[in-house]
Amino acid sequence: MGYKVVVVGATGNVGREMLNILAEREFPLADIAAVASPRSQGDIIEFGETERTLKVQSIEHFDFTGWDIALFAAGSGPTKIYAPKAAAAGCVVIDNSSLYRMEPDVPLIVPEVNPDAIDGYKKRNIIANPNCSTAQMVVALKPLHDEAGITRVVVSTYQSVSGAGKAGMDELFSQTRSIFVGEDKTVEKFTKQIAFNVIPHIDVFVGADTGYDGYTKEELKMAQETNKILSPDIRVSATCVRVPVFVGHSEAISIEFERPISVAKAQSILREAPGVMLVDKREDGGYVTPVECVGDSATYVSRVRKDPTVENGLTIWCVSDNLRKGAALNAVQIAELLGRRHLKKA
Repeated sequence: MGYKVVVVGATGNVGREMLNILAEREFPLADIAAVASPRSQGDIIEFGETERTLKVQSIEHFDFTGWDIALFAAGSGPTKIYAPKAAAAGCVVIDNSSLYRMEPDVPLIVPEVNPDAIDGYKKRNIIANPNCSTAQMVVALKPLHDEAGITRVVVSTYQSVSGAGKAGMDELFSQTRSIFVGEDKTVEKFTKQIAFNVIPHIDVFVGADTGYDGYTKEELKMAQETNKILSPDIRVSATCVRVPVFVGHSEAISIEFERPISVAKAQSILREAPGVMLVDKREDGGYVTPVECVGDSATYVSRVRKDPTVENGLTIWCVSDNLRKGAALNAVQIAELLGRRHLKKA
């Protein structure tokens, strides 16, 4: 036996990565369908590194009846239309967009952090995947929170252009090429030049009614999603920055705790934590950078050190492949968790 799985948005960066990870992890499949917008209908795409290929079907005509799980990587617009249809047909939706994350009756899941929350999926037959920057951060924070109780987090992100989709990656490439050959640079996807630059602006600015006046929606997401996944009592202040890196998000995280926790204790905890890989040597190169995490499933933590400016504080460096743990891998892990706890077809 196995599961009938649909990947919606299969031709995009995250959708293709979902297919790769389903194949790589040998997810127990009875059938697999690749679905995308009508303009991709009939395209042939690979199913991971297997010899199998899939013909892309149009979302407008796809019938979700009889399918077990739909992994949505299509953006909020198409998801708003088709996810409720899939859920009503009995297919459990695991959505990568921001559409359902803060809905109180939709579980927001990182399997290493809050697996029990998945039990609430039956209310709407929808499960939300968190923001890519939130996902890797809470994987690193969870074991430390269990030990010493986190009260406050201040995080600065260094987010790759793949977080903005293929258009973001293309813009970094084209601008870099233009600079080297002396051509005019085109700015379309981002608000300023991204090549050889950093942009402290991801998503739209939010208003005073949110309590985060002057912050961006990406920064608000990190605060609200951390509260929903980990604890509503943790205060979070984020500054989200786009950097000229193709794949891999990095984060500098300062953490305040209720109780004392030593650097050695934190390192010991992180070394054993699920989903975390500790690489922390106080020497040249004794840490992980974005290019080293590409294609890997782990959330890497480095540079664990005491924060001398607060009573119980640590600062860490956190790096992860945003297309995997921040999106596709987490969605597949949710599907695996759903199968183990509820569907039990394999």
